[in-house]
Amino acid sequence: MAGTHWLPRPWTIVLAGGIVMGLALGARHVQGLFLLPVTLERGWSRELFALALAMQNLTWGLVQPLAGLVADRHGTVRVVATGLLCYALGLCGMAWAGSPAAFVLSAGVLVGIALAGTAFGVIYAAVGRLVPEARRPWAIGISGAIGGLGQFLMVPAVQELIAAFGWQSALLGLAVLAAAALPLALPLRDAPATRHDQGEEPQSLRATLQVVRSHRGFWMLNAGFLACGFQLAFIATHLPAWLIDRGLGPRAGVAALATIALANIVGTWACGVLGGRLRQKRLLAAIYLVRALAIAAFVALPPSMAGVYVFAAVMGLLWLGTVPLTTGVLARAFGMRYLATLFGFVFMGHQLGSFLGVWMGGLFYEATGSYDAVWLGAVALGLAAAALHWPIDDRRVVYATAVAR
Repeated sequence: MAGTHWLPRPWTIVLAGGIVMGLALGARHVQGLFLLPVTLERGWSRELFALALAMQNLTWGLVQPLAGLVADRHGTVRVVATGLLCYALGLCGMAWAGSPAAFVLSAGVLVGIALAGTAFGVIYAAVGRLVPEARRPWAIGISGAIGGLGQFLMVPAVQELIAAFGWQSALLGLAVLAAAALPLALPLRDAPATRHDQGEEPQSLRATLQVVRSHRGFWMLNAGFLACGFQLAFIATHLPAWLIDRGLGPRAGVAALATIALANIVGTWACGVLGGRLRQKRLLAAIYLVRALAIAAFVALPPSMAGVYVFAAVMGLLWLGTVPLTTGVLARAFGMRYLATLFGFVFMGHQLGSFLGVWMGGLFYEATGSYDAVWLGAVALGLAAAALHWPIDDRRVVYATAVAR
């Protein structure tokens, strides 16, 4: 069978997927470090910078179902390669943008499209299909941990690049890395004949979507994932500036983002492994509850570096662990055949939350000089997500018929 030469070497698949994801999410994770340098040099407001990143998150969410559909129907290689090229172009555009419209187009639209093809929606589905079912939780957990390591390494590296060469050179350096990563798309070749979903009912995409449309748990998962996007995008974008406003200095933001990324390595791996042993929906409910409590405590307590490290460590352990667990709920209920497509639709809810979290952070800051209302919103959404995930019906659906695709 074509492509099976990758199957005896799952580490090749896991490493390729993890490195691509680490580069993609790492370049996104550090964009909060550019907020003050870009706005101060260009004379733009924080709201404008936030709008660009909010558009990035919204574009990512809107394009993700299409990227997932192409990967499911035609293979992952072309999707990842296109995403890496868009990433290189978008980062170059951010560096050279001389107007707000050009910055929003590059940072918002191009990088958003890039993330749809290079982040976890496509990568986790490809890794899950290319390894045997028994090793799927391990493979997804390890690829996520490698991605988290990339995020961690990116934070100090980008901060040093900004300090030594300026923010524009740092963005161009990231663009070079994205272009250099193109060969890593090849191990993720998962043409339909190579997938480990042959034992599943050969349902069509239309039949799958008809079932999903009326499945209450699918919409609860979607609504709950909105909270995840709101919390993570707001924190990643505005936490460094918020800490400076609180008198802790720029190093506090770097330390917080690096600690989040480092803890995320362990957290993503642990969630991937635990998701193979425990009910994913209950783990998700617990994650959202703990996140809400951690945010409430962090904002209520006086600012200190000790508090920053504790908060960042807790949030990092729970950062992207929601993704393999959400993917697991979808796979458990709906199967592997159209997993990337279905995750894309659920991810739209996540990215709507990301859009709101980033944009409202800038909007409320410009209007009130404070982020307090957005922090409270993050707590409320976390509690709501915990309540939504617990009762989700994740039993495997039965497809009544298999019609032509």
